Amino acid sequence: MQIRIYLTGLLISCLLLFFPVCQALETAPVELRTLVRNFYLDGVVEAISRTTVSAQTQGKIKEIHFDVDDYVEKGAVIVTLKDTEQQAHVKKAQAAVVEAKALYQKANKEFNRIKKIYAKKLVSKSRLDEARAQFQATRARLDAAQAGLVQAQEQLTYTQIHAPYSGIVIERHVEPGEIVQPGMPLITGISLDHLRVNVDVPQSLINKLRKFAKASIVLPETGEIVNAQKITIFPFADPYSNTFKVRLGLPPEIKQLFPGMYVKVALVTGKKQKLTVPASAVVYRSEVTGVYVKSDNGRISFRQVRSGGEHDKDTIIILAGLDVGEQVALDPIAAGALLVQQRRENQGE
Repeated sequence: MQIRIYLTGLLISCLLLFFPVCQALETAPVELRTLVRNFYLDGVVEAISRTTVSAQTQGKIKEIHFDVDDYVEKGAVIVTLKDTEQQAHVKKAQAAVVEAKALYQKANKEFNRIKKIYAKKLVSKSRLDEARAQFQATRARLDAAQAGLVQAQEQLTYTQIHAPYSGIVIERHVEPGEIVQPGMPLITGISLDHLRVNVDVPQSLINKLRKFAKASIVLPETGEIVNAQKITIFPFADPYSNTFKVRLGLPPEIKQLFPGMYVKVALVTGKKQKLTVPASAVVYRSEVTGVYVKSDNGRISFRQVRSGGEHDKDTIIILAGLDVGEQVALDPIAAGALLVQQRRENQGE
């Protein structure tokens, strides 16, 4: 401690010897600010998008392209099924379309021929109706064949299972060679781009949370504060814990958070007025906390204060020792040098 005091005095002496003390010391006023009152709880990070991809057609698994913990881009093929049966259905449907189209064209020509003859009164009305019915039947058959082709082609596309969004594979339910049926789960994945935090809030705080509707999340590694974009309060309480489940929406693509992590959640439950000063103005000397105060006549004095802790990284709350409007030095080293100079001038008098 004596070494620290000695070094501080030596630094101030060097400043006095080599640098003129600037009388225009930069200062900032003591402010009375309205601060929010936070209540801290533990929350759990959860992925909004969690999906189990299932089979939509029958077949044998030919290849699984991703495994657990792999990152998958949106649209990438994650599972391939053997498509021999689906290819055969497509070819069969294509042949049915060709056949139906030929019959339709033949019936169309016949109907047009009978219609011309009927206009000349050379065939009966029943013959015309028969040709019309045959034409309509072949047209319906062509429509059915084309619909069957679309269905067969759709079943073929189901043999290539694509990722619905970018994310991480967290579970694999099948192995290559297995026979799957429609609805059978294949792979489960989550997206890390859109996350939320679940927190259980005591019923004594839920009305305050509804009133102020503000909350933030403290990132565990850096301590950075992230404001919740959306607050969803469940309209019922847990009968065993008397807590309400609350979901806090997070901004997209927060790199430091992963599903299942615990984080600190700050819920705004009220407001309070406190004196604050810039953090750079506060001096810590052993167990003494103080600031350099500049009076209206330009004189510098050291004032011991009682700190209420940090409001944020740039602001300190002051509980006692200062009044609103007083000017505090933002550079304690320069203020200390000016204070030493003032004392020397006083001794010279």
